[in-house]
Amino acid sequence: MMNFVVKTIANAGALAVAVWLLDKITLTGDSTGKKAGTLIIVALIFGLVNFLVKPVVKLLSLPLLILTLGLFTLVVNALMLLLTSWLADQLDLSFHVEGFWTAVLGGLIISVVSWALHVVLPDKD
Repeated sequence: MMNFVVKTIANAGALAVAVWLLDKITLTGDSTGKKAGTLIIVALIFGLVNFLVKPVVKLLSLPLLILTLGLFTLVVNALMLLLTSWLADQLDLSFHVEGFWTAVLGGLIISVVSWALHVVLPDKD
């Protein structure tokens, strides 16, 4: 359970950095508390999408992953971020990613920051 909480916090922190760095990834809200709550919910959605959908997409795109020596993973990460944005919109959450190239850059930022946070934060069950 602790591992799940740590990963969710790391995802929320990585998403917050992407929102902070990129103008076309937006998180709106009336107060800081509402934004933080929305960010946690979006991090949960993002984790769920990465757990359920990403392995299927990676398996189906395996020839492209091999052909591009893994660089197609950037596209897969962007698609997962766009799917998270779409799901957040369906749930009336104030998180939006505008455009594919913004999603590619956002996915790259989220991957790097999430990796760095996983190195720093404890990884215990």
